[in-house]
Amino acid sequence: MGEISIKINIADRVYPLRVSTQEEEIIRYAAKKINEKINELQENYAVRDKQDLLAMCVLQYATGMFKAENNVNNQQAEVEDSIRELDNMLTEFFNK
Repeated sequence: MGEISIKINIADRVYPLRVSTQEEEIIRYAAKKINEKINELQENYAVRDKQDLLAMCVLQYATGMFKAENNVNNQQAEVEDSIRELDNMLTEFFNK
């Protein structure tokens, strides 16, 4: 599929982008969530500078992303341990 030109508004600034048609919906949704988070931060804190709000927003999303990655890595390690344990059990069973 081809690329299309879109304009995304984040923190009252417009960013022209060229994206694949497959990514458009995801990018628009991400921009919407960023703007919602900025509005939430603006309401909860006495911060008006958009740069500060963007930095706080990025920090929250990055923290969430790292937590999710860590969770996936932990789950993967647990699955690998279970597979090793099962493999050992089967090896012992078939060696009898």
